[in-house]
Amino acid sequence: MNTPKTLTGDDSIKTWLEHPVGGPILRDLLAQAGQDADVMRPVQRLAIKRLIKLSKGQFSQEMVDQLVARAAAGDVPAGAADASAEAPEPTTESADAGGAAGVASAVERPEWVERLDQGRFAGKTVIVTGAGSGIGRATASRIAREGGRVIAVDVSQERLDDFASEHAGAEIVTLVADITDDAKVAEIVAAAGDRIDGLANIAGIMDDMTPIGELTDAVWKRVFSVNVDGTMKLMRAVVPVMVARGTGSIVNTASEAALRGSAAGVAYTASKHAVVGLTKSTAFMYGPSGLRVNAVAPGATITNIEAKFASPLGAERVQLAMTILPDAAEAEALAASITFLLSDDGVNINGVVLASDGGWSAA
Repeated sequence: MNTPKTLTGDDSIKTWLEHPVGGPILRDLLAQAGQDADVMRPVQRLAIKRLIKLSKGQFSQEMVDQLVARAAAGDVPAGAADASAEAPEPTTESADAGGAAGVASAVERPEWVERLDQGRFAGKTVIVTGAGSGIGRATASRIAREGGRVIAVDVSQERLDDFASEHAGAEIVTLVADITDDAKVAEIVAAAGDRIDGLANIAGIMDDMTPIGELTDAVWKRVFSVNVDGTMKLMRAVVPVMVARGTGSIVNTASEAALRGSAAGVAYTASKHAVVGLTKSTAFMYGPSGLRVNAVAPGATITNIEAKFASPLGAERVQLAMTILPDAAEAEALAASITFLLSDDGVNINGVVLASDGGWSAA
């Protein structure tokens, strides 16, 4: 009998769950918190130590160290099921018939590692909305670490202060602002000055998954106010500055819901389709003036935007569609796509909607 591998904090959550010792230990820990292993599916490819940051303090380094020590000691909870018994091995028939595809599915993919392009944004000023958390924070962070001056905008001073504190020495201007407020939009542009090289429109909100027959005016207006009006107002404000300099890049955040009707409720879906319209029209109108305007359509992403189901029909239909959902990506993976389009690396790309969704849109 093969001896189980020694687990570490660098092993993926999937490896832990499938391990004959680590699996029962991790499942027992989750059960104590009222959860089961399914809650880990979106992040199963990540190293278990990554939960320290993602859980915002609920999962500590001490807990990781304790898990590793318990796994090394074989400290399986009494009565716990063997993880190997819960995860059936592929049969010889399925492995042989699958050929290369069968082998590929059995091999654990290496974890993606962010690789910085030092100086890519040197001398550039980029406005990033939603910079206090999630995709916005990851994008603002990458631009700052690649030498750019960041105008970091969010509705939370606390989140902005925390973000700035993590980037000591970087050129970051933080600004608390509601992007639907014209006066605040003017403040954002003023903070950037007479040079605006890029705008990353990332701030946004989710709807409550309601179909149109159950939609309230309040949900519709709130979602459109932030996702469409806010995006439009900032685009409208920065375009004249960019046109005056003959250059500029805008990246809007669309969504998988901008590409299909099965990813959210009607308000969010319609709002993100509208974002695509804003993107394409502006790209067409101002391309000859030196502007590039594109959008990124994220799929499942680990952010602080929570999906809530206020409609049984909405829950039934959307959750059915999500059965083909790829694993959730980290915000940094989306930032890689966004900063590519923002930077000069995207020099010949204008008016596109880049699906950064792990292949969801191909299904």
